[in-house]
Amino acid sequence: MSKQFISDIKDRDSVSAVFLVKEKIMAMAKNGKPYMNLRFMDKSGEIEAKVWDNTDLLDKQFDKDDFVRVRGKASVYMNKMQVVVAEISKIPEEQVNLADFLPESLRDNEEMKQELDDVVAAIGNPHLKNLMKAFLADEAFMALYCSAPAAKAMHHVYLGGLLEHSLAVVKLANSIVPLYGGINGDLLTVGALLHDVGKIHEMSFERSFDYTDAGKLLGHITIGVELVEDKIRTLDGFPRELAMLLKHMLLSHHGQYEFGSPKRPKTVEATILNYLDDMDSKINGIRAHIARENASTSRWTAHHRLYDRYFFKCNGMDGEQEVELLSDETCEPPAEEKSAESTAAKQERRNFGNQPFKTLENLDLF
Repeated sequence: MSKQFISDIKDRDSVSAVFLVKEKIMAMAKNGKPYMNLRFMDKSGEIEAKVWDNTDLLDKQFDKDDFVRVRGKASVYMNKMQVVVAEISKIPEEQVNLADFLPESLRDNEEMKQELDDVVAAIGNPHLKNLMKAFLADEAFMALYCSAPAAKAMHHVYLGGLLEHSLAVVKLANSIVPLYGGINGDLLTVGALLHDVGKIHEMSFERSFDYTDAGKLLGHITIGVELVEDKIRTLDGFPRELAMLLKHMLLSHHGQYEFGSPKRPKTVEATILNYLDDMDSKINGIRAHIARENASTSRWTAHHRLYDRYFFKCNGMDGEQEVELLSDETCEPPAEEKSAESTAAKQERRNFGNQPFKTLENLDLF
């Protein structure tokens, strides 16, 4: 029997499938009855779920990151698909195919590896080229670099996401360099490839995506600078100033102190990297937010908590009829969402700025 994937679930479908438990939270209804908030995932996406009965008993039978067999009914609530669970039970990992449960980049991994090789081959500066060749020759490093997600929650949240994001920033950089004179294109390319390299040890991604101890205690910026410094030390004659400029790009790519950046960008190349990294992250995150709502017939997405707004799904490419745009006042979050919003979420939104996804990652660590 073929697996029922989350992306195939439609309104009123019966659900009988195995999922990975990404989130598990006990809550209390207004009538004082406990219920369970769940988020299931497989490689095709994520879906929210509710357990209304026997929650005290079921709470002891499975936990976050467990595989569970679920029987229930799908329905659309507040423009989001969810499953009302009738039965749920933990199953051993040996009974599942792990490849069914972790999302992967839509881009072919071997194709991206070849693109990476081509990018490195085109680097003109011999020192920077040798540095990247040293990374490419490190099999243990490459296995992680080509598999890691780029983040836990907000952008490129899938296997191969780090490599896809890094290559995208390189493409953006290549489009920027010809527009201005005097930019060190090789330095910008290598900075783009290595700016998030510390995420290979910041993130764990063997089952669900989470932070490692090193990720929580050090963060990917510190880890990345250490990785670059260690590799440079294996190379003869690598210029100290070039090493300093490259490490500055890693240290400053979050842009501002409040977004977790140890340093603000103080070179043209570092400034460009900051903005291009931010742009690619935001575009991927917003598109993922829109794509998650394939069950909704509304032309507007659900409220995006970080951006504090709705997004209009249509862009004029499919010949849609023009519609009267609603005023901002008519697009406030539903009353239930506003009343449930925590003080922490409001503070997070006030802090939201040029690097929203980095801000969220930092908050998740605590």
